Amino acid sequence: MVTSQNPAPAYRDQRVRRATLAAAIVTAITLALVLNANVTRVHAAGAFSSLRSPGEAAFIAGHRGDKTVAPENTLQALGQALNSAADYVETDVQLTADGVPVLMHDWTVDRTTNGTGPVWNYSYEELSALDAGSWFGEEFAGATVPSLEEFLNLLRWSTKNAILELKGSWTDEQVGLIADLIARHGVSDHVMIGSFDIMTLQALQRVSPELPGMLIVRDIVGDPGALAAAAGAVALVTSKKAITQDPELVERVHDAGLGILIYTLNDSETWSDAVSLGVDGIVTDRPAELGQWIAQEFTDPDNLPFAKGVHAAG
Repeated sequence: MVTSQNPAPAYRDQRVRRATLAAAIVTAITLALVLNANVTRVHAAGAFSSLRSPGEAAFIAGHRGDKTVAPENTLQALGQALNSAADYVETDVQLTADGVPVLMHDWTVDRTTNGTGPVWNYSYEELSALDAGSWFGEEFAGATVPSLEEFLNLLRWSTKNAILELKGSWTDEQVGLIADLIARHGVSDHVMIGSFDIMTLQALQRVSPELPGMLIVRDIVGDPGALAAAAGAVALVTSKKAITQDPELVERVHDAGLGILIYTLNDSETWSDAVSLGVDGIVTDRPAELGQWIAQEFTDPDNLPFAKGVHAAG
């Protein structure tokens, strides 16, 4: 493994970043996809051009692809989600030791590959040689850790959009690398950038302000508008706990002109709760199942009050 100076985001400085985040808040969020090269697509930011009302169908974001049918963040799982009812595919981006953006959630490769150690200790060549599928099932033996470029090459032929979560803290130069790849593949209108790190989203605003940013926060305290403004974000992504403890949170976020997504909801009870509060999007490990649930809930005559004002997004 490469052990030279690490060009990847500063994962090990998270305590410092959290302190900076707190200060900023106080002061101010394939596979079977080629249908038609000229197919009509919906602009990613259009998901928030008309915010949901309580009872309207939320859009679906497949969490790390479709984790129920294939190993997470592989092209197989991402392709399944892109070919499902999901409006968005959510995935995680990190940098290898030689600066190649790859799709991996954990800081280390241990859980989802046959390798060990931090992602940033591997060159892209070393990382792509790992088996990222056998842990999920023998039929996925040999699946690899995809590069972001491989995923964007899938996305460009799809009708769907993507949410790219940049893991850790990113510099302007590193964010610029992501923005350049997105532009090169012609999908700038179909990608949103998410991060827990305010300074990463601030870098996005400096480098590529046309890409919409979303701030991911486990809890939203205080004014959501000020929180999003600190990051230049168009939406907040938060937890089920946040809206359960504060049922008026969704209304306050919408009043600030922001979108709101909830993660990671995987059953009909939580889907129903989220929709009843008017969330704009639901991040789920079960995009196909959520799509079926929405189709049933919003076409069944017995659920007419629930289906008031339904519109598709994405």
